Amino acid sequence: MSRLVVVSNRVILPSERIQRAGGLAVAIREALGRSGGLWFGWSGEINETPASTTQTASKGKMDFAVFDLTQSEFDGFYNQFANSTLWPLFHYRIGLVKFSRAAFQTYLAVNGRFAEMLIPHLKRDDTIWIHDYQLLPLAGELRKRGVTNKIGFFLHIPLPGVDTLAVLPGLNTLMRGLAAADVIGFQTERDLQSFKDYVRQEAGGIIGPNGTITCFDRTIEAGAFPIGIDAPAFATLAEKAVDKPEYLQLKEGLGARKLMIAVDRLDYSKGIPNRFEACEELLRTHPEHRGAFELVQIASPSRTDVASYRDLRREIDRLSGRINSAFSEVHWAPIRYLARTYPRQSLAGFCRMAQVGVVTPLRDGMNMVAKEYIAAQDPNDPGVLVLSRFAGAAAELGSALIVNPFDVDQCADAMHRALIMPLDERQARWRTAMDTITRNDVKAWWTSFTTRLRAVPARAAA
Repeated sequence: MSRLVVVSNRVILPSERIQRAGGLAVAIREALGRSGGLWFGWSGEINETPASTTQTASKGKMDFAVFDLTQSEFDGFYNQFANSTLWPLFHYRIGLVKFSRAAFQTYLAVNGRFAEMLIPHLKRDDTIWIHDYQLLPLAGELRKRGVTNKIGFFLHIPLPGVDTLAVLPGLNTLMRGLAAADVIGFQTERDLQSFKDYVRQEAGGIIGPNGTITCFDRTIEAGAFPIGIDAPAFATLAEKAVDKPEYLQLKEGLGARKLMIAVDRLDYSKGIPNRFEACEELLRTHPEHRGAFELVQIASPSRTDVASYRDLRREIDRLSGRINSAFSEVHWAPIRYLARTYPRQSLAGFCRMAQVGVVTPLRDGMNMVAKEYIAAQDPNDPGVLVLSRFAGAAAELGSALIVNPFDVDQCADAMHRALIMPLDERQARWRTAMDTITRNDVKAWWTSFTTRLRAVPARAAA
């Protein structure tokens, strides 16, 4: 079987510890560690001069190759275009989109650098799998440089509808580069449909009866491949966390109160202000819960040099302060807001302790926390997941309490229902969800995509 070469913006080297940075790094590390192959991308380091060579490392079956970016490359490629243009647009936040032609050109140039730095590491029969929005045009950059290997691409974040996509200047340039891949994967059928709508309405392409897509003078394949987790491994991690200091400290602080847990990156797509307002509405309409629970919101700091993220943090600080001021008692405050990063095992333990998991993003590609919350539960006394309908995970986890995160009243009602749900209903809902995430795990995601990619006829890679 051909070697798999995984390309992502950021590579987590063997010497680095994975924190709550998101599902992509965890999924790649877990899956590539089993199958073996090369993980290639940015080192996370800034250098004064453009890198001319890569740094390499190995661990078990995995090889690693990384290179540094300059400050100007990082700013234009990552901070400005990827995170101030693509990220808000793909999460339907058009009002936050900032487009700079100079940043767009830097984004394209850095994708070209990725291609140039990767090519010396490629073997003739390697299968290349590119990940996420930072590298949309990379397949096209590789093709320009003569690479004929099979190339796959997977988008971890949502793909918006065609009317939203059309806002982006240079959209066809990005999509032409994307279409140089042989197989394109999305988290949900909704995202796949958005891509097909773009092909028909904007690119003048054709969707064939067998599902193949013809656009930009290429015939490609696309599908929905929902990403999963290693559920048994996360369950074990949660079980082992119950005697750790951070778990015991939180449990002692709660006393007899119930725990509602929310774990996110500090990002406007996660719906944290809406969640706090729902908590406020719960306390207003169901005063019997006052003093009986705490909402612990863990929000890992993110992109602190981007203005919209600094504004978000101020808004969350203001909201949590106002709500706690209005409802707190001498020995209790309803919201415990922790703007810091915790080790993965600690988070697993917190999820196991929580009677309610609140995962209510305004828009999310998948949201691995929803699946991790389910995996972490005690089967004899499981908690209840309150889940946004706009998270990709909602397509699989129908036994959760599905809510519209923009509807504060509905979210408050779901929190109330979760807090009072009887044991037999909690167990039934949990078993259904656990069966799903165990069946559709990270191995199934990895295998389904790579099998599809390797089955592409050789002519499609030419």
